[in-house]
Amino acid sequence: MQYLIEKPEKGSLLVAEPYLGDPNFERTVILLTEHGEDGSVGFVINKPLELKLDEIVINFPSFNTPVYHGGPVQQDSLYFIHNKGDLLPGSLQINENLYWGGDLEPLKELIKCKLIAPGDIRFFLGYSGWGLGQLSDEINENSWLVLQDNAIEVLRDEPEEMWKKVLMRVGGEYPLWANSPLDPSLN
Repeated sequence: MQYLIEKPEKGSLLVAEPYLGDPNFERTVILLTEHGEDGSVGFVINKPLELKLDEIVINFPSFNTPVYHGGPVQQDSLYFIHNKGDLLPGSLQINENLYWGGDLEPLKELIKCKLIAPGDIRFFLGYSGWGLGQLSDEINENSWLVLQDNAIEVLRDEPEEMWKKVLMRVGGEYPLWANSPLDPSLN
């Protein structure tokens, strides 16, 4: 199956090349939640933090899920993506199966009632953003691969193996990227 696409769009994935040089995006997979005339917004979906949700949100129900590093912009703000757009008012559709945001109070109730499980949602501190033309420039510099949204299961694949898994799945020259050392001088 062919996963590579030429141009980013809402719902597509960005996969960082192995030696990008920016620690915020080292070996990351990003889900684009917006891409248009004003620029692009997305979330790093494979970098969990050592934080739990109820440690950072006051009066949040107990919910055993990690919080992820979403990107370097507004790291003091909480964001989330999920697959429960039909249940959560205020959600913005990303693709057929994923939604971004929604009203926090109904979300808390859905969690208390066990209508949302940890595999249905991911929370992020911060986001990744690009101004108009900036992401296109980075793609033209081969900093990112652009993949279809079905290259991985965003909410279910294990974050620690996601970057490598998606590169192996793409095939061609990219398994070489997946197996490259963190420090190229050790190669």
